[in-house]
Order: sequence, then C-alpha cells, then structure tokens
Amino acid sequence: MWTANTVTVTVLAVLLALVIGGILIAVSDEAVRATFSYFFSRPSDFFSLSWDKVSDAYAQLFKGSIVDPAAVRAAANGTGTWERVFFPISETLTYAAPLALTGLAFALAFRGGLFNIGVQGQAIMGAVGAALAGFLLPLPVGIHLVVALVFGAAFGGAYGFVPGFLKARTGAHEVITTIMLNYVALFFLGWLIIQKGIQDPERSDAISKPVDDSAQLTHLLGFLGPSLRVNLGIVVAVLVVAAVAWLLRRSTFGFELRAVGLNPEASRTAGIGVGSTYVLVMTAAGALAGLGGATIVMGTAVSLTGAVIGSVGFDGLLVGLLGRAKPWGVLFAALLFGALQAGGNRMQSFSGISLELVGVIQALIVIFVAAPALVKTVFRLRPAKVSGLGTGMSKGW
Repeated sequence: MWTANTVTVTVLAVLLALVIGGILIAVSDEAVRATFSYFFSRPSDFFSLSWDKVSDAYAQLFKGSIVDPAAVRAAANGTGTWERVFFPISETLTYAAPLALTGLAFALAFRGGLFNIGVQGQAIMGAVGAALAGFLLPLPVGIHLVVALVFGAAFGGAYGFVPGFLKARTGAHEVITTIMLNYVALFFLGWLIIQKGIQDPERSDAISKPVDDSAQLTHLLGFLGPSLRVNLGIVVAVLVVAAVAWLLRRSTFGFELRAVGLNPEASRTAGIGVGSTYVLVMTAAGALAGLGGATIVMGTAVSLTGAVIGSVGFDGLLVGLLGRAKPWGVLFAALLFGALQAGGNRMQSFSGISLELVGVIQALIVIFVAAPALVKTVFRLRPAKVSGLGTGMSKGW
C-alpha cells in the first residue's frame, strides 16, 4: 500500500492539506499568536491552545458535514429531532450534486485532450434553460421535471458546441474561447432576468419568476423537516456518473474520445475524425455542466439571479482534477468538496474560523493531487509498478 499509486497519493494529499490547514487555523487565532512572545519559556501553551483550536475546528467540520453525535443522542432520547441528525449529510449531498456534474463536464473534455474552462458559463446557460422551461411551459407533474432537465442539458450542450466547433474548424484554443464565453453567459443572464415576462412582477430587483412546483426536484428527506434540502439532483448526478463511466469504457465514442485525448495525430491517421470528436466532446461536456446548473435552479435556488450558480462551475474544475478526470473519482471528489462546504459553514459559526480557510484547504488538496512527486517525496512513497499518475494529468494543459 505504501507506493505511489493513485489512491494512496490522493488520500495522503488530502491528509497533507488538512495538516497545513490546521497550521493556518492555529496561527490565525489571536490567543495562539499571543503565545509567540514567550514560546521558548513555556511552549506547552502554544501547543495546547493550537491543539484545542484545530481539533475544535475539524470537529465542527465533521459535525457540519457528516453527523453531530449530540444530535443523534438527543433524537434517540426524544429531546431532539431526526431532522437535525440528517441535516449535515443533507447539506453535503446538496452541495455535491451540482459539483459532480460540473466536475464531469471538465473531466470528459479533459479525457478528450481539451481544457474546458467554460464549465461556469455552460452551467449558467443550463440554469437559464431549465428555469425558462420551468416557469414558461405549462406541463403536468413528472413530464415538466424531465423537460426542464432536458432544456438545461440542451442549453448547456449548445453553449459547449460553440468552442468545440471553433476548435475543430479554426483551431481556436478552447481555453481562450471558453473563458470569453463565461463572461458572455454571465452578462446574458444579467440582461435576461430584467426582461418583461422573465422578471418576477412582484419584485423590483433583478430576479426571475420562480420555477413551477411541477418542475422542482423533489426533496428526498422532506418528510423529516423543511430544512433538509437534499433532492433528486444527487440521484441524477449518480446516474449520470454511471452513464459517463460506461460511455468512456464501453462505447465506440468513448474509445475515440480517449484515443484523441492521448494522441490526436495518431487518431487521425487511424481514421478517427478528430475535429468531429472535439465538437461532440465539448457538446457533451456542456450538457453535463448544463445539468449541473439545472439541478441548482430546480432544486435549491428556484429563481434565476445574477449569482444563481455561484462558483459551482469553477469549483467543478477542481473537482475534476481531484477526481483525476475519472467519473467515479469525480463523484467522490464532489462529496469531499460538498462536505468541506457544508462543514465549513458550521466551522465558521461555531469556531470562528474564516470560511476562506476552507477554500485554502480545497486549493491545497488540488495542488498536492496535481503534484504527486511532492507527495511522494514528503511521505517517502515507493514507486508504483504501474502508475497512472503521470498520464492521468498530462493532457489538456
């Protein structure tokens, strides 16, 4: 096990990031910094205060993302509710669902040799498509939900088609075109939500009409309490992950995609249409990102605003890298990032730790995963007999 294989390096990268994050948490505390002036005369104060601060912060992170043992005991003896028990895991899954889909959008393009920076813009367009279908189309329950999801995927896919087409026809680099298209999508959203027929007539600020109840994703644990926001979006994410995993390993398109990603010139010589593959890959990636945006506006946000997507598209890039551009790896990375976001909220409230430190920990995890040689050196890992560490991250930069 103590070799530089993918699983070991990823786990140790997370551990190393948490250790460095703990150091930052300790030195950011005023009481800990006060011990610096007499550190050499009484170092125990520094270490005890640091341990108390870091252990409390990570304990709150766990309680806010997985489960709070005190809430379980209270629910078991009748003094609490099961709603509070399931609230942390509900928040984790709620955050993880769109991250898994946007992470897949990046990962799929990455496997095809493309660096899709436009996940944010594609997710915005997906949210727009799903919301428009959600409040403009009068459809029955069930059908309305499916149609809204399809519209979200279609809008995102159409937006992903543009850089793919430009790459295939003109050779325009996808990094440049997708970055620019992110801004186009953002400004288009800002314009759209103040248009007559789109803007909520009961509001004076920039916000759209709410998505109809028939097009909203059902809350899976709503019977336990209204605060449990986890919805069918996580089910959609898991099903899509399974579908993409099958696509990459079992389909002709998946084979061509991987071949083009590894060596486009050899693929062209073998008769594979590299240009058409680029177009299809970016279209499919856009559709995945669009689904990510759709799950937000149909599940938690309900209405379109200028910040409806937040940074879920950019976070998807990190999730895709942490998952090493592999579907199931992306899902686990999304769960980790969802847990960090959910637990970070409680850590900030109960321990007084800045939420930005959670972002620092996320960035450190990605840095160490993307630099396996550093992790290997720090932990003195033996070389793996068959390692995919070098090849998994070599294309698309």
